[in-house]
Amino acid sequence: MSIRERLSGNEAAATAMKQINPDVVAAFPITPSTEIPQYFSTFVSNGQVDTEFVAVESEHSAMSACIGAESAGARAMTATSANGLSLMWEMIYIASSLRLPIVMSLVNRAVSGPLNIHNDHSDAMGARDAGWIMLFSENNQEAYDNLLMAHRIAEHKDVLLPLMVCQDGFITSHSIENIELLEDDKVKGFVGKYSPEHYLLNNKEPIAVGPLDLQSYLFEHKYQQAEAMRNAKKVILEVSEEFEKLTGRKYSFFEEYKMEDAELVVVCMNSTAGTTKAVVDDLRNKGIKAGLLKIRVFRPFPALEIANALSNAKAIAVLDKADSLNAAGGALSEDVVSGMYINKKNVPVVNYVYGIGGRDTTTKDIESIYSDLQKIADTGNSDNPFRYLGVRIVNSERRN
Repeated sequence: MSIRERLSGNEAAATAMKQINPDVVAAFPITPSTEIPQYFSTFVSNGQVDTEFVAVESEHSAMSACIGAESAGARAMTATSANGLSLMWEMIYIASSLRLPIVMSLVNRAVSGPLNIHNDHSDAMGARDAGWIMLFSENNQEAYDNLLMAHRIAEHKDVLLPLMVCQDGFITSHSIENIELLEDDKVKGFVGKYSPEHYLLNNKEPIAVGPLDLQSYLFEHKYQQAEAMRNAKKVILEVSEEFEKLTGRKYSFFEEYKMEDAELVVVCMNSTAGTTKAVVDDLRNKGIKAGLLKIRVFRPFPALEIANALSNAKAIAVLDKADSLNAAGGALSEDVVSGMYINKKNVPVVNYVYGIGGRDTTTKDIESIYSDLQKIADTGNSDNPFRYLGVRIVNSERRN
């Protein structure tokens, strides 16, 4: 029987970590993720877990400690945000290249500069090609559930890649919601014990970790990483199916909200999906065939599945909470458009960059997007495909 609780997103993440009881947690505080290791450290102090908690001097050191722990054969976790992830930059690539299934809570926040502590997705998007599996969470329940599934996915023998669970800073991390927790014994049974095949402290198999890797082999090792990411798609679905049997909560690569006959579709990630669902419900009551595709799995990117899910739409808007500053749209939009093109699904797509630095995105803003989509569906003309939502000063070719 599940346990009903009221927790913030950070408390939910820390609670999941407590129930997992990892061997090592290494962390350095940074807003808005600070509470996760803070709450977890109280569990350590109170004897509720037997985790080795390593308080380090920087986020670079936090990821380094996790790499050392995983290399030695321990299950390791951490949490960070924004500039903290930036300081880990060298080490997040090393973690994935060494095939170490570290799990990290990434509480999304704008990366400096200028300095801003509020939510957008510039931190996650900056790390999108670092070889980490990336799961996104609409609400506190999903942040908790994704963390419970994370080790099963990352530690699978056909994957062995690090994984980050993303949630929106302050919007979910500090907001209290009703949540259903699993009992500790069920979590432990589901997650299982970490038993790596190769590790430094195995005296029966001496190995080297992180040796020089030059022209003769690096290409092949990078190909193996890519294969592992492709393998992760199947594993994610298998773990999600098992999790549904345990909890009744269904997860896949994405959530299709009122997509059965949707003609006007918004694609987005994390907490904005909740706002969009409210707008979809309202538009449906008015007879408008609106729908939402909420991306949960961003890496590996389920291009074929997304293309198929969007194929019957008449107009699509992809929302990016980070600007790639490339004059050609945001990262999510690029992947969606590429996936549709490769899979021969020809539907007009426009991209909206929104919410930068925590700028509020209201139901009125989302309604304006569906209004734009209706015009595109009626005329077949998308005009400028690269747009900004809610920015005050913008040139005449961009929407205000």
